[in-house]
Amino acid sequence: MQDCIFCKIINKQIPSNIVYEDEKIISFYDVNPMADIHVLIVPKVHVESINELNESTLESVKYAFSKIPEIAESLGIKDSGYRTIINTGKDAGQTVKHLHIHILGGSKLPEKLV
Repeated sequence: MQDCIFCKIINKQIPSNIVYEDEKIISFYDVNPMADIHVLIVPKVHVESINELNESTLESVKYAFSKIPEIAESLGIKDSGYRTIINTGKDAGQTVKHLHIHILGGSKLPEKLV
């Protein structure tokens, strides 16, 4: 997607503070953090939201989920705990139409974030 900010980050057209990257996903710090540690995991294949998943794109999301513990460990929050969030649609707060997983941690999180 030409106008997708996450696709531009994936293609290195926009700089980001990368935590992890391989051929299938990229993980970087959120520019508007809601916790001491707030990173995003973004599949490199463009999928607008969970609602758009199909057999061919589901593998990239499954892979992203499989990397969460490794990324959490690299951030030093695997043992203390972290929260994962996927916003789907406008009413849920999805501001970028590219499926992504939020990982939040680094201190005790409130029951409600918003």
